[in-house]
Amino acid sequence: MRYPLFEVGCLLIAAWSFATQTGWLIPATALLGWQLLLIAVIDAEHLWLPDLLTLPLGLVGAAVTIGLTDAPYWAPLAGAAVGYGVLGLIAWLYKRTRGREGLGGGDPRLLGAIGAWVGWQGLASVLVWASLAGLSVAAAMLITRRRLAEDKKLPFGTFLAIGAWLTWLWGPLHTLLR
Repeated sequence: MRYPLFEVGCLLIAAWSFATQTGWLIPATALLGWQLLLIAVIDAEHLWLPDLLTLPLGLVGAAVTIGLTDAPYWAPLAGAAVGYGVLGLIAWLYKRTRGREGLGGGDPRLLGAIGAWVGWQGLASVLVWASLAGLSVAAAMLITRRRLAEDKKLPFGTFLAIGAWLTWLWGPLHTLLR
């Protein structure tokens, strides 16, 4: 059942890309969606964000941002640096104060790669969407009386992928609220 669902997901991403984008942004958006879907599924199943997927995501994002949008040439680098830096700092602070890991090592790299796509201005929106998705899963677990154990880990990369997709399609939240 897993493979047909994955294929349907890829088809929906392609359709959504075609419906929301024009020109060369159609295949670029589909590629982003497919990469995010693969990353989200791997993280959900294995709590692992392979560099083999996250690093090329950032490189493709930089190429798309520079080649297909009107963003300045430095925007993908700034987005990647801020994305990596924010989660890297949070992970470091958490480990320093709590004495244990709070984020996986791939999460900062994934947010950095996402920053190459959405720019530093979109990163707050990615984090808001990701947090809402994660809180929704935690709430659903509580409602269905599945105990969320203290040692239970949630795949934050999966939620970051959701936030990246929504931010790429709709733009940063502050532009939606105008």
